[in-house]
Amino acid sequence: MAEKKNKTQRSQVGFGSTYKKGNGSDRSAQQEIQSVLGGQSWLIKPDKTAKTTNPCLWMQAGVVKFKNCDNYYDCTSCKYDHAMDQKAAKGKQISWQAAMKRRPDLDRVCRHSLTGRIEKRMCAYDYECGKCDFDQYFEDVWTVKAKAFPGEMQQVRGFDVPMGYYFHNGHAWARIESGGYIRVGLDDFALKVLGQADALDLPLIGKELDQSKVGWGLKRKNNLADVLSPVDGVIMEVNSNVRENPKLANNEPYGDGWLFMVRTPDIKGTMKKLMVDQDSLSWINAEVTQLETMIEEVAGPLAADGGYLADDIYGNLPDLGWKNLTQKFLRT
Repeated sequence: MAEKKNKTQRSQVGFGSTYKKGNGSDRSAQQEIQSVLGGQSWLIKPDKTAKTTNPCLWMQAGVVKFKNCDNYYDCTSCKYDHAMDQKAAKGKQISWQAAMKRRPDLDRVCRHSLTGRIEKRMCAYDYECGKCDFDQYFEDVWTVKAKAFPGEMQQVRGFDVPMGYYFHNGHAWARIESGGYIRVGLDDFALKVLGQADALDLPLIGKELDQSKVGWGLKRKNNLADVLSPVDGVIMEVNSNVRENPKLANNEPYGDGWLFMVRTPDIKGTMKKLMVDQDSLSWINAEVTQLETMIEEVAGPLAADGGYLADDIYGNLPDLGWKNLTQKFLRT
């Protein structure tokens, strides 16, 4: 029997925070962060010594006591960063650069080290980031080409679904990367349904994508499939490895099998239209149910032992129809 817990407390809400139960009268609270956890409203207040998961540059430089980055370390489009710069320009506060220059030489680390994205690296340009070759390399090259692997993977009836990834109902996924880039790929479900592609017709760098419009294609023998783009934006990088070896997409759809990177001026706007975490799991579950119904219509009842579907469903059951599968699941 599960151990009964005190309903007025939670074992974990966040490192370095205090919390209490909230109700309707607490909605105007200024000091706390309102959150709904387990169907209960809670008011969460960071402690003075609290740490953040994604610490803001201004906090790490010691200018503010507590600030978590909510803009994916894309400082150029961050309203908070712009507002703080304006205050510093008016002499109302010190800039984060000036705060770092006051530190001893050995503590003057790169801004990317401050935010925990790389190991300790000393700043060689006196925080003139616009003149720094490494800063440009990190933002434009390293972030784009760095490998991405999901931290947590769930399985839904034989199909992998990573947590923290966003899904479009056309079975493409998107993941927000450091600096505000969006990495895009095709999900495990679509790749197992359609099987090993002979070629992936990926867009060129500079091409502009529109959310829910055809963005690229997949080819298997004489069959072609259009795939809808999960996001708006401009292509910044294409995975040349997967273009040359499409099998990578099937082997590691959420890792080395990513397809391309996108830059968009409105990350939050484009991502809020997608599914993530629990919504993704529920959606994939419904998609598997539809797929099983289609299979039973062609091949008869499935085994009742809960066995998983094959990795190449179309290849094993061509009577399902390529066009039928792409219309049903890719929505094209």
